[in-house]
Amino acid sequence: MNVAELVGRTLAGLGVGTAFGVVGSGNFEVTNALRAGGVRFVAARHEGGAASMADAYARISGKVSVLSLHQGCGLTNAVTGITEAAKSRTPMLVLTADSAGASVLSNFRIDQDGLAAAVGAVSERVHSAESAVADTVRAFRTARQQRRTVVLNLPLDVQAQPAPAPPDRLPPIPGPAPVRPDPTAVTELAGLLSQADRPVFIAGRGARASREPLRELASRCGALLATSAVANGLFHDDPFALGISGGFASPVAAELIVGADLVVGWGCALNMWTTRHGKLLSPHAKLVQVDVDQAALGAHRPIDLGVVGDVTATASDVLAATKEREGYRTSEVAARIASGRWNDVEHEDLSRDGRIDPRTLSKLLDELLPEARIVSIDSGNFMGYPSAYLSVPDEEGFCFTQAFQSIGLGLGTAIGAALARPDRLPVLGTGDGGFHMAVSELDTAVRLRLPLVVVVYNDAAYGAEIHHFGEADMTTVRFPDTDLAALARGFGCDGVTVRSAEDLFAVREWLTGPRRGPLVIDAKIADDGGSWWLAEAFRH
Repeated sequence: MNVAELVGRTLAGLGVGTAFGVVGSGNFEVTNALRAGGVRFVAARHEGGAASMADAYARISGKVSVLSLHQGCGLTNAVTGITEAAKSRTPMLVLTADSAGASVLSNFRIDQDGLAAAVGAVSERVHSAESAVADTVRAFRTARQQRRTVVLNLPLDVQAQPAPAPPDRLPPIPGPAPVRPDPTAVTELAGLLSQADRPVFIAGRGARASREPLRELASRCGALLATSAVANGLFHDDPFALGISGGFASPVAAELIVGADLVVGWGCALNMWTTRHGKLLSPHAKLVQVDVDQAALGAHRPIDLGVVGDVTATASDVLAATKEREGYRTSEVAARIASGRWNDVEHEDLSRDGRIDPRTLSKLLDELLPEARIVSIDSGNFMGYPSAYLSVPDEEGFCFTQAFQSIGLGLGTAIGAALARPDRLPVLGTGDGGFHMAVSELDTAVRLRLPLVVVVYNDAAYGAEIHHFGEADMTTVRFPDTDLAALARGFGCDGVTVRSAEDLFAVREWLTGPRRGPLVIDAKIADDGGSWWLAEAFRH
């Protein structure tokens, strides 16, 4: 056994989830060692797609995923997806070959440690045969316990060294330890809740595992429940849930959040996207943040109270110190919420001239698609339509990779999410720009026989630019219309072109069939004036 094989077997023994990647000479042996250890490996067509698959898989499954890469160009091809994962604190291990120490003139040689640090990942390295197990365990522990994206460099000369006998057993590595809040902070937060008449909770990424404690506390103190986009679906079935706070908020949700006299961000940054540059926060409202990371408290705006603690522990402690109040939970407010979701908002249907209104399309798809779904979202002008109109059953029904705001990550994201939850229908919302960037991964979805529904909001342009840059020359951001349905059929998918509501009959037929592979919906969308959620951002 050499070091490459030892590293792969060690990661398998530690219990990593699915591995994704593109195999070259530098990562061939370590990838096969992972497979021999029982780890599933998914071969992507491009390292960038593999990175997004690994990112989404880890987010939805809760397991540390693996991204296996060749040295140099294999790593650089994956950098955008790695950056997204690092900014999102995804527990992911990037297992990448590296040039041998003496190969100073190698074509593949780059500063891989510096590259990892530059994008916010943690750089680790297998230093020798003697330290290989300890180095690998250290990298896995950082990924799992600190929820970090870790780049584990495996130099070619070290890989080839004969390995010592593997240990009889590996140390158990539990997940992050709970962080109990300071009792004084608990008392302060309970006091603010007792004084608030209209409290609102906004749950973020750090609250995705804390639905029931937050629901119980909100019910006790009369708070309405909202989420940031990444935690969408967390309170899906609660009558006092407002849905997403921020640019995707419905008019009723936005009005009720603005009316709050106390806003508590639970594992939520309260950044410009979640608060519409602060416009969703009344100047008279008190602001509280609860987070395990002290540096996150008040990072985006001044707050009245910061509580260092994990969401579950903090909510449980505050519940014990909070008295029951009606607060914001009146019958009138419940009625407004029930009839004020995006799918209830009337709009002028602009479908005409062979193009369908994206709002009409999204509402109809929400009715057609099974409720047991997992919706992934690419980035771009279109993204509010699937985010706002396609309901999801819980927080594991929505995968939102927007920390780096790169288009083109959606298809890989949808594949990784689908593998994490094979019991649900995977759905991707993407624009034509992002779809073209990632189209090679249709081959991966076909090979995996995924019943993936790809909804392409196709305006034959980079929509954010054409809608938000006034009367400028748009030659550089408009493109000839492409028959994406035909392109999809070339990969072995089913392909449907949708220009009107009637064209969705083909989607209904596909849903009633065997669903043995992906369906690509090339939706030729009408211009509704551009995304309401980006308009605010472009004004700043």
